[in-house]
Amino acid sequence: MKTGPRTLARAVVASGLFGAALAMAACKKASHAHDASGVFEARETVIAAEVAGQILQMPIEEGQPLAAQAVAAELDCSALQLQKAQAQASEGAIAQKTTEAAPQLAILVEQQRASEAQLAVQREQVQVLERERKRFAELVAAQAAPAKQLADIEGQIAILKRQMATTESQVAIIRTQRSSYNSQVNLQNRAISSEREPTQARIAQIDQQIGKCKVANPVAGTVLTKYAEQYEFATPGKPLYKIADLSSMVLRAYVTGDQLGNIKLNQAVKVFVDAGKNFRELPGTLTWVSDKAEFTPKTIQTKDERSNLVYAVKIRVANDGTLKIGMYGEVNF
Repeated sequence: MKTGPRTLARAVVASGLFGAALAMAACKKASHAHDASGVFEARETVIAAEVAGQILQMPIEEGQPLAAQAVAAELDCSALQLQKAQAQASEGAIAQKTTEAAPQLAILVEQQRASEAQLAVQREQVQVLERERKRFAELVAAQAAPAKQLADIEGQIAILKRQMATTESQVAIIRTQRSSYNSQVNLQNRAISSEREPTQARIAQIDQQIGKCKVANPVAGTVLTKYAEQYEFATPGKPLYKIADLSSMVLRAYVTGDQLGNIKLNQAVKVFVDAGKNFRELPGTLTWVSDKAEFTPKTIQTKDERSNLVYAVKIRVANDGTLKIGMYGEVNF
């Protein structure tokens, strides 16, 4: 086959264009070479039910932003309400068992007052008779009155003193009865009141469980996955949904031992995300460096592909809404 001058010229031009294309592709590929690469991830939290019951409401959907402490689900806790009512009734019955000491003590107080009043009268009578005895003693000494009248007065005084002793003994007995009855009632009431504390603790425990019937979202974020639906039955520990804060993402990348000496914590880095034909640059912060080396993951490419051991690092990047879990990213230190 003969080759003319024009054909040869066209071949030379074509080979030149092909070489230039290869050079441009090589330059473009070189310009996209980065220090490390990895996958974006977020801190995912699985929220589970803490009590058993049918799911009455679960007004959340996958992809929905959910604020902290927002009610994500509501469970049927009618059984717990009945348990609380039963415990409250038991507490009320305990109050009915207590003994009121005031009525009986009031009777004893009145008896004591009556005895003390009687004792006071007896003392006054003794004082009167003592004065009479003294006067008749003088009359008898002067032989102006018979001795029998003086003896009668002394006999009356002796009788009244014996009555006073009896009354004083009654007052002492009543005081002892008051103290003993009061101590007995207090002891009995303390024994009954000791039953109230476990009942109150049981009511508080049930209240705590009832509070968990409304599942409050613990962290603000985006609902990633729902594991349950309305009208299903939830049990303690059953996952209801998974949530993650996507406002900032973490790029888990790997660096070689040679790169380890050139990075430090809180270092500002450049993160690149594939945006079609080009890479989009985002600012990031190096927040964690693993203290242990590991073998190069098969799906991760590092700057030095000949190195078998690499170190994992985490780079936090503010998410403008375009970053997704599992998306690949590149980083330059």
